[in-house]
Amino acid sequence: MDDAIQLAGFGLLATFVLIALHVPVGIAMGIAGVVGFGLLSGFHPALAMMASETSNALTSLDLLTIPLFVLMGAFASIAGLSEDLYRLAYALVGHRRGGLAMATIGGCAGFGAVCGSSVATAATFGKVSLPSMIRRGYEPGFAAGTVAAGGTLGILIPPSSIMVIYAVLAQELIITLYIAALVPALIAIVFHFFAILAYTQIRPRDAPLGPRVGAAERWGAVRASWPVLVLTCTVVGGMALGVFTATESAAVGAVMAFGFAGMRGALRSSQLRSALLSTASTSAMIYVLIIGASLFGYFSAVTQAPQVLVGWVGEANVPVWVAMLALMVLFVIAGAIFDEVATMVISMPFVLPLVQSWGFDPIWWGVINVVIIEIGMLTPPLGMNVFVVKGIAPQIPLPSIYRGVMPYILSNLCRLGLLLVFPPLVLWLPHLLKG
Repeated sequence: MDDAIQLAGFGLLATFVLIALHVPVGIAMGIAGVVGFGLLSGFHPALAMMASETSNALTSLDLLTIPLFVLMGAFASIAGLSEDLYRLAYALVGHRRGGLAMATIGGCAGFGAVCGSSVATAATFGKVSLPSMIRRGYEPGFAAGTVAAGGTLGILIPPSSIMVIYAVLAQELIITLYIAALVPALIAIVFHFFAILAYTQIRPRDAPLGPRVGAAERWGAVRASWPVLVLTCTVVGGMALGVFTATESAAVGAVMAFGFAGMRGALRSSQLRSALLSTASTSAMIYVLIIGASLFGYFSAVTQAPQVLVGWVGEANVPVWVAMLALMVLFVIAGAIFDEVATMVISMPFVLPLVQSWGFDPIWWGVINVVIIEIGMLTPPLGMNVFVVKGIAPQIPLPSIYRGVMPYILSNLCRLGLLLVFPPLVLWLPHLLKG
C-alpha cells in the first residue's frame, strides 16, 4: 500500500514536470496515468485501460454537448448576437454613472448563455465594448478590467464547457449542475454592478455619464435583440424546465444559431469553414483533457491515494470549515499560477473525495470550483482573461488592467464567501425543480 501511495505521489509530480515542459495538460495526465497503472498492474492492462477510456469519451452522449455548444457559440458570434446584446444593455443603463461598464457586464452575461467560454466572451467584448468605453472617456484600465471580469461569466452561466468537464469527471448530471449555477450567476452579475457603483463613486472621472437614449431607440434595441433572447430562453429554459436534455438543448441551440446567422446573411463559406475548424480544435483539446484526466483518475483510484488522504485529514481533527478555507486559499493561489482548468482536473481525484467526506454536495462543490476558476482568470501573475484583453488592446499597460480588475476580484471573493456560508443558494433550485 505504501508503495502505491508513493507511486501516486510520483505520478502527480511527473504530471507537473511534464506540464512545466509545455506538454499539453491532458497528454501529461494521460502519460502519468498509463505509466503509473502499468507499473502497478502491468502495461498490457494499462494499454487496454487507455483504449477503453478513450472509447468511452468519444462515444459519450454527455460529452457530445461540448462540441455542439462550442458550435452554437461560433454561429452566434458570426450572427452578431454579441453586438445586439451590448446595444440593448447600453440602451437600458448606458446613461447612468458606470452604465457602459454595467452594459458590458450584462452583455457578457447574455453572450455567455449562448457561448459557454470565458476566453471567447472576453475576446468578443474586447472588440465590441472596449473601444466604445474608451471613446466615451472611460479610464482604459478600468474599461479593460471590466471586459476581463465580464468574460469570466461565460463559464458560470449555462452552457459552460468547464461544467460539462466537471460533471463528466464527477459522474453528475450536467443539467443539475447547470441549474445549480443559475442563482450564483445572478449573484455574480448583481455583485459586479455593486462593484461598479462603488468604484465610480470613489473615482467618478474614470466612468463619465453617457447620453440618455430615447424610448424609440430602446425599443429598437429590444426588437433587434429578439434572436439572442429567443436563443437564450430556448437553450437555458428548455434545460431548466426539462423539455430538453443537455445534449438536445445544445443541438437545438446550434441549429437556431446557424439559422440566425443565415437569416442575417452573415454565413459566408469562409466564416462557416472557420467556425467548423475552431469548433473541431477546441473540442479536440477538451476531449484530450478529459481522456487524460480519466486515465489519471483511474490510476489514482487504484493506488487508493484519495482514501488515504481522506483518512489523514480525518485523523488530524482539523475543523471542517478551517480545512475548507485552507483549500480555497490553495486553489486561488494555484489558479493564479497554473492553468485554472488544469488545476481543477488534476486535483479532482484527490479533492472531490475529501470534500464529500466532509459532507458537502458534489454539485455545490462544482459551482464553487467554477467560481474559484473565475477568480484565477483575473488574478496576477497570470490571469488568462487579463492577457486576452491585453492582446486585443496592447496599448493599455498590463498593470493598469490588473488595477482595473481589482474591484471585480473583491466582488468575486464576496460572492465566494456568500456561497460558502450559505450552500442552499446553490442547491435550492435543483432541489425545487427535482421536487
